Amino acid sequence: MQFSSAVFLILFLPIVFLLYFICGSRGRWYKNMVLLLASLFFYAWGEPKYIALMLASIGLNYVWGLAIGKAQKQLWKRFFLTLSVITCLGLLGYYKYADFAVENVNALFGTAFPLPRLALPIGISFYSFQILSYTIDVYRGRVEAQKNPIDFGCYVCLFPQLIAGPIVRYIDVDRELKSRSTSMDDFRLGLRRFLMGLGKKILIANQLGQFIELFRASGEKSVLFYWLYAIGFALHIYFDFSGYSDMAIGLGRIFGFHFPENFNYPFLSASVQEFWRRWHMTLGGWFRDYLYIPLGGSRVSKGKWLRNVLFVWMFTGLWHGAAWTFVFWGLMFAALLLMEKVVKVQSWPKVVRHAYVLLVIA
Repeated sequence: MQFSSAVFLILFLPIVFLLYFICGSRGRWYKNMVLLLASLFFYAWGEPKYIALMLASIGLNYVWGLAIGKAQKQLWKRFFLTLSVITCLGLLGYYKYADFAVENVNALFGTAFPLPRLALPIGISFYSFQILSYTIDVYRGRVEAQKNPIDFGCYVCLFPQLIAGPIVRYIDVDRELKSRSTSMDDFRLGLRRFLMGLGKKILIANQLGQFIELFRASGEKSVLFYWLYAIGFALHIYFDFSGYSDMAIGLGRIFGFHFPENFNYPFLSASVQEFWRRWHMTLGGWFRDYLYIPLGGSRVSKGKWLRNVLFVWMFTGLWHGAAWTFVFWGLMFAALLLMEKVVKVQSWPKVVRHAYVLLVIA
């Protein structure tokens, strides 16, 4: 069920609003229960066979989180955190990367293992990273383990940000899961943000999508047509993705949640480094805080720092898709970021820097 579909806009959303604000007057438990059931229905609408997978992931990591919180010894905390990491990355790896792994084994060793050909569960990359942010932060002592399974389930599968983000960390919504309210200003600002995102999706992204399909179906592709396609495709991805983020942030605001921003006018950037501070900010922040910094960040030798940069961008590429093209895409960004350190792009005139960013991104 897409946010821009008639079923969502005309049936699902009004019914959820009605139930939420009727039950919400009775307390936080009822509000979170409505959102949890609505989110499970929303997910089951598109992926009914994978609802059990999501519930299993929620249940197991709810237990691992409690175990981490109750463990007295660091060894046991680390053990239960490892179980959480294995649960999340194991399921994500199996469903998203099994075909990719088997293909490469066959190509490397000349074997003929059959491909599993598994359908990718919708949103698994997003909710797996959200769960990991929770268990890691419980391990670090930044948040307390969630004792209420309804609240934890609501956090993991909250439908506004379940399919396309932003990646919401538990620490950002911990208080709002326990106590929140919606004022008329919240409703007005949330609705405006949702409609802005809906406009991006329907009026711009979808139209650019039709142009992209026209290009792909064309048998005559001139140089100019290729350039128009590259520009149109870049803008299509931006307006589609940022539109969904706007709709998620707006819906969250209506329900009393303040989700983090995910885009900040990335095409105004004057360097690739700045571009990635503005594009899909919740993903970049997740890799920074849960992979780059734990590896040592930049406070290590140059060799280890280079390793850290390459690791982060290789995994960023793999997160986007299970193919060597995505790995290459991530490593290209690593190379550009390293090049900017050496060449000192900041010394260039701003107009030149801006033109350079638009060119390499396209």
